[in-house]
Amino acid sequence: MNTKLKSGRYQRIFGQIKKLIEATTSPWSRMSTIAALLHHKMPDYFWTGFYYLDENGDLVVGPYQGPVACLKLKKDTGVCWAGINEERSQVVPDVNKFPGHIACSSLSKSEIVVPFRDKSGKVVAVLDVDSRKLNAFDDTDREELEKIVTLIYE
Repeated sequence: MNTKLKSGRYQRIFGQIKKLIEATTSPWSRMSTIAALLHHKMPDYFWTGFYYLDENGDLVVGPYQGPVACLKLKKDTGVCWAGINEERSQVVPDVNKFPGHIACSSLSKSEIVVPFRDKSGKVVAVLDVDSRKLNAFDDTDREELEKIVTLIYE
């Protein structure tokens, strides 16, 4: 999908999410809605969901769409932990070339992880999206998903 079309699609999705989540301030409900909309509206999304830091400091699966996920990610390993530890988005064109990649599904070929903060400014979770295609994500995905996750604690 070209950049202009992709950006337009994300902007429409952003508007849909914003309208839908007005019904509640629950971050769990908002994450569920975001995962569902993105998963069903973006053609290259194979697994779409959230991993959050629990009270023990473990990174565990939250709301998602797609095949069964890893329930808990090995500490400081993989793309999701890189997003948490570096406090910045990770765009991975080929997951097999990412050191320590955690393969919850062998079908995943590329990945994007977007960390987000709670109202106090602390990174509390990541949006994680996998694709069956190599190089499925770029700066347009990163920029638009970074905007979308701000809605969770708005």
